Amino acid sequence: MISWFETYFENALSIQPEILNSIWETLYMLGISALISGVLGIILGIILVVTERRGILENQKVYDFLERSVNAFRSVPFIIMLTLIAPFTRFIVGTSIGTTAAIVPLVIGTVPFYSRQVQNALLEVDKGVIEAAEAMGSSPLEIIFRVYLKEGLSSIIRVSSVTIINLIGLTAMAGAIGAGGLGNLAVARGYNRFQSDVTLVATIAIMIIVLMSQMIGNFLVRKTSH
Repeated sequence: MISWFETYFENALSIQPEILNSIWETLYMLGISALISGVLGIILGIILVVTERRGILENQKVYDFLERSVNAFRSVPFIIMLTLIAPFTRFIVGTSIGTTAAIVPLVIGTVPFYSRQVQNALLEVDKGVIEAAEAMGSSPLEIIFRVYLKEGLSSIIRVSSVTIINLIGLTAMAGAIGAGGLGNLAVARGYNRFQSDVTLVATIAIMIIVLMSQMIGNFLVRKTSH
């Protein structure tokens, strides 16, 4: 078995520290981006829900502005987003290259998608429960936390799982143009140097991260489902 690995994964075995570092870089980009995007996406998703027509804080002007902004950012391909906001990234972190710099476009590329997912999840909350809370004199803030977020928790976790899987793909794309991580490893080492075994190892590592994220998401959904 060992000789088989040495034969078919010779290049990958010779750069084990680099592979481990690439996995760490991917997890670093994923973790920080997911945390920031999660907070901003939930806030934006809630605002979209409560300000829409017949929402508890109906405000058509705010809703229209956010709706169009979300649609505009979602329409920009991520690979173009990376180059488009490079000056803004340099302003924020001082550079447009590297794992930390990649967090800026990853967040900007993820928040519009996630906020829309959160909006759809919260719209599934039973309108009757919301109306009952209003009839009892609950404030908008109480309705948001005690009704929307509580009743929609399972759906929010489900869409969060989907968003994280999408974000993993974006980290690989960002890595392919200098952000580090498994994407960079697959392209710089595997593709450019014709080391297909390195590309395969990087792909398997990404698949494992995706599967683990999906398993955790499914577990949390089952735990929070009514």
